[in-house]
Amino acid sequence: MNPKPGEVWLADLGLAAKTRPVVVVSRYDPNPPRALIIYVPLTSQNRKSRYEVELPKLKFLNRDSFANVQGLGSIPRARLERKLGDLPSEVMHQIRQAILFALSLDTDV
Repeated sequence: MNPKPGEVWLADLGLAAKTRPVVVVSRYDPNPPRALIIYVPLTSQNRKSRYEVELPKLKFLNRDSFANVQGLGSIPRARLERKLGDLPSEVMHQIRQAILFALSLDTDV
C-alpha cells in the first residue's frame, strides 16, 4: 500500500477508538525512509475559517465534509484502514493553499 496525495482514507487516529476520514497530503514517494503519511483530517463541523476547505458532495462521504488543515498530522501507513476515494485536483489545490496559509508559507518572509 502506497497512498497518494488527494486520496481519502479511513484512518485509525487513536482518538477514543474512532476512525475518521483523512486526506493524504504527503508527496508520493515509492520508497520513503519512514512508513509515515502526512494527512489532513476531515470534519463535518464548519467554522468558516481559512483553515478549512469545503469539500464538494462526494459519493464516498455520507455528509457534508471539510478538510481541517489545523489538524495536519502524520501517522504510520499501517493505520490507514481502507481507501474511500479521490478528491478532485481543484480541491487538493485549495487544501494546499490552506496549508500554506496555516504554516505562514504563503507570504515572503
